[in-house]
Order: sequence, then C-alpha cells, then structure tokens
Amino acid sequence: MPVIHQVPADGVFALLWVIIALPALGAAIILLGGGNRTKGFAHLLGCATVLGSFAISLVSFFALLGRDETDRSVGQFLWTWVDAGSFRADMALLYDPLSALFLLLITGVGSLIHLYSIGYMEHDERRARFFGYLNLFVAAMLMLVLSDNYLGVFLGWEGVGLASYLLIGFWQHKPSAAVAAKKAFVVNRVGDIGMALGTMLVFATFGTVAFAPVSEVAGEAPTATMTALGLLFLLAACGKSAQVPLQSWLLDAMEGPTPVSALIHAATMVTAGVYLVVRSNFIYDYTEVAQTAVVVVGTVTLLWGAIIGCAKDDIKKALAGSTMSQIGYMMLAAGLGPYGYAFAIFHLLTHGFFKANMFLGAGSVMHAMNDDVDMRHYGALQKAVPVTFLTFAMGYLAIIGFPGFSGFWSKDKIIEASFGESTLVGLCALVGAGITAFYMTRVMLMTFFGQKRWEEGVHPHESPKIMTVPLIVLAALSVLGGLLLFGDFVTDWLTPAVGAVAHHELAFAPWVFSLIVTVVVAVGVTIAWLTVGRNEVPRTAPQNVSFVTRAARADLYGDALNEELLMRPGDRFVTGLVGFDDKGVDGVVNGTGTAFAGMSGTFRKLQTGYVRSYALSVLSGAVLVVVALLAVNLT
Repeated sequence: MPVIHQVPADGVFALLWVIIALPALGAAIILLGGGNRTKGFAHLLGCATVLGSFAISLVSFFALLGRDETDRSVGQFLWTWVDAGSFRADMALLYDPLSALFLLLITGVGSLIHLYSIGYMEHDERRARFFGYLNLFVAAMLMLVLSDNYLGVFLGWEGVGLASYLLIGFWQHKPSAAVAAKKAFVVNRVGDIGMALGTMLVFATFGTVAFAPVSEVAGEAPTATMTALGLLFLLAACGKSAQVPLQSWLLDAMEGPTPVSALIHAATMVTAGVYLVVRSNFIYDYTEVAQTAVVVVGTVTLLWGAIIGCAKDDIKKALAGSTMSQIGYMMLAAGLGPYGYAFAIFHLLTHGFFKANMFLGAGSVMHAMNDDVDMRHYGALQKAVPVTFLTFAMGYLAIIGFPGFSGFWSKDKIIEASFGESTLVGLCALVGAGITAFYMTRVMLMTFFGQKRWEEGVHPHESPKIMTVPLIVLAALSVLGGLLLFGDFVTDWLTPAVGAVAHHELAFAPWVFSLIVTVVVAVGVTIAWLTVGRNEVPRTAPQNVSFVTRAARADLYGDALNEELLMRPGDRFVTGLVGFDDKGVDGVVNGTGTAFAGMSGTFRKLQTGYVRSYALSVLSGAVLVVVALLAVNLT
C-alpha cells in the first residue's frame, strides 16, 4: 500500500497556491465588480487566469518529472485552518503525480473551454457573470484535487456543487433550466452526506483528516471501519460522478450552456468521484467489501448510461449518457484496486480530451443549426461544417476505441483488467464497448450523414475560429492521448500515489483481448449502420418502439423509481409530520390555551369592577353564613 511522504515545497512548487488563487481572484473580480462594470473585460480576465494556472501547472509538472520517485509528493502549508480542541485541519496542499495530472487536465482543457466560450457566449447579455462562474468552477475543482486533507477536499467538493448549480441554471428564465439546477443540487446533497460523514469518521478513527498520517496507519484500523469509510466515500462519489443510484441529475444538467456541459463532463465535476476513490486507495485496499461495491456500481452504471445513450435524439443528452457510461468504466477500474487505479486515471485523461472535443463539437453544431439539439433535424452536415465534422470524428473514433486512438488504449486496459478480476464483470465491460460503438455511430450518422432534415430557414455555417481552434487542439489530443501509455509512462508515473500496477493472469494474451474488443466494436458500428445509416431517419421519433427503447428514452425510469421510492414516500412522511404537528402538537398547545381562555372568560364575569356588585356579593355571602349558622343551631 502506498504511503504518502511529503517533502517541503520549494522553487516553482512554492507557487502551488497561485494555481487556485488565480481563477478564484478572477471570479471575485468579475462577480463582485458587477456585470455592467466588468462586461468589457470579463471574458479576457476569465481566460487569462485559467491560462496562468495552466502555465504554472505545466512548469510544476516538468519540475516534478525531474525528481526522484521518492521526492514526488510535495506539501505546502499555508495556514492553520481549524484548531478546536483535539481537532486540527490545515489549509495545506499536496502536489504529487496524481494531482499533477488532474491540474493539467483541469487547467488545460478548462482553458480551451474558456476560449471557446468567448465565441459561444458572445451575444449573451450576462456573459461577464458566466465567465465569473466558470472561474469559480475551476478554482473549486483545483482546491478539491490539491488539498492534502479530506476537509479541504470537502471545501472544493461543495464549491463545484455550488458552481454547477449556478451554471446549469444559468439561463434561469427557462423553467427547465431552473428545475435542472435544483435537481442537480438536491441529488448531490445526498452524496454530500457520505462525504461529510466519511470525513467525520476519518477524524474519529485516526485523529486527523490529512492524507499522509492516515495512509501511514490505515492498516491498523478495524476492517468494519474501513468498509464504512469506503462505502461512505462511494456514496459521495456516486453523487458527484452521476453513478447509479444518484445518476438522475446528469442528463437534465444539459439545460446549461454547452461549454458548461463540456466543463462538467470532461474536466471538473463528474471526475471528482473518481479522484476521491483513487486518492483514498489506502482505505479501499483494506476493505474488499467496499472495493466490490465500487466495481458493482461502475459495472451497472457503464451499462445503464450506454443503454440510455442509444435512444436519445438530443445530441447533448446522448453525450451525457455516454459520460455516465465512461465514468462507470473508470469507477469499475478504481474498484479493482492495484489492478486498475492507474488505468482509471488514464481513461479519465483520455475521456477528458475526447469528451470535451465532442461536447464543444455539439455546441458548434447547435451554433450552425440555430440552437436546435434534435439530431432528427440534422443530417448531411459534414460539408456544411467541415472543421466541426472532422474534429468530432476524431473524438468519435477515440471513444469507440478505434485502434490507435486514445480510447483504444485506455478502455482496452480497463476491460483487460476487469477480466482479470471477474469473467462476468469483464463480459459486462466488453458488451458496454459494443453498445458504445452503436450509440456513438448513431450520433455520427444522424448528425453528419444521410439526407438533410433541416428546419425551414436554417442555413448551417461553420463556427468562428475562437471556437474551432479549441476543437482542433482537443481533436489532436483525442488522437494522441494514448501516447501516455507508451513505455508504461502513466502507470509508472502514478506508482508513488496509487501503488504499482499488480500483475494478474489472463486467459489470453493482451493483443488477443484487443482483437476481441475491436471485433465487438465493429459489430456495434455495423448494427448502427444497418439500423440507422441505411434507412431514412424520420424527423419525429417513432412511438411504436420496443419496451427497451421506451425505457431508454425515459432514462431507464430512474426518475420514476426515485419518485416512487423516495419522493412520494418522503412527501407522505412530511405531510404526516405536518399533520401531526398541526393536529397533535399544535392541537394540544392550542387546546390548552383555549381551555384556559374559556376559564378566564368565565371568571372574568365575576370581576365586573363595580363596587355595588362587590357589596352585593359581600352581603349575599354574609346572609349565607348567617343562614348556615342558624340552621346549625336549630338542629
């Protein structure tokens, strides 16, 4: 099990805090300065701060690369954050091979998304606020992956939750956007309970929330405690990474502007859960139950998201189902322990490249089609938007695992590792690859090929260079991202943080597995061509479809299930509590008050305030006393 041993930050590593501070400062200036005062430079400041963070991250990466493996965990203490009794938490940073890769992904892909947003949001009156929110999103994610303790992770965790709420509902004049933002916020609060309780349990067990001391003594904790920690952090990961059963918010989140979708799916929010599990490897390595739970969640989700993607006509929702599925692959790999930690991060990186490419490509298509998201209204766009088509095609070939493209290397390694763990899990991962090839080919065919199905008055046109240049860069990374595996670079690089990749016996040679996966992918592509490519695509979705298609269109009834199992019982429970409070608690209180009010009203009649009434009462009393005495004496 890897143990974190930090060395003090010096040289360029003394600037680690600046990586977070730059986008945080940009967000503060833009948002506190007000839209009217900052709208002239907000987009420039927003881009400059993230590019600055990327530059420092890149220099820091090469500086870390030049160090010995034992010196690749750098710690930077900033100040004492909380000091209350026995509880102490520092505002401190941990820069190691794992966080180094995340910094490059967040700031690198984040910079391209910021640049793309200049063109995409050009005519939006609230563009300044949008860039402020983007900066806030990036700063929170950087805090999450750079903190050296769970409390700092929790700070970033809640930060990305807030930023996602603001950005998903950015166009709040649309009821659907406001509802989607609220849904994402509420569902993520469920996962956040796991993060909060897990952090508390870490402190209660180890007396600290810092990664380094916990990793040193993790093996001494009871297995039941480690299992509880693993399950709590898995619950947290399910919320942020949209894994079953907390996946329902992700497709609705497409109501936000397309650059938001790209940032959430490629570089920030949904990758947070994978980071948490991999960073907590010193916990999961001591609990087989929690590891198995991670594998089960990942396996179910990769199939769940893939099936949903097959039936979506909204191009962004089809890609969102794809993200759910691909994150499922990463969670599956993370649950395999030393077999899969490095491969989970490898696929996370390549996915960041090709998914950002395709989401921004989808935004470019929408830009050409007057913001129409329905692929049934597309068709024959390859010549109308050639740059978008070619770059999107690179992302498509990467995600389906076409030989030589980035996804081929990363996904194949996960499938291979899953077969080493369990034949059933391996077969599920293999089937998922075939379904991925089907639905992504369907997206390509419906969007760029076939007959024109454009709405009247639509004149497709290519996006401006400020939008296409980021697409070209991301397309190149989608093609070349697999180079990270050459010479076992990514696995060797991550060894100090997650441990060495364990070896396992396979039934076939690795090249045989790659061949099998390629054949399965080819079958998926062929089925898509036979069902979509050769037939005319109707402009309205057919209603006479199979049960599976209807279920996929309804997100496999995830919302209906949540409504029946959680929302309706919760609503009835709350209604019952309100009724008990109104009729029971308030009834007793109000009834007591009413009774005393009645009594006081009765007694008030005896207290008239008139002297003659009181004299009459005295006289009457005296007469009664005399009568009583006479009666006694006579007897």
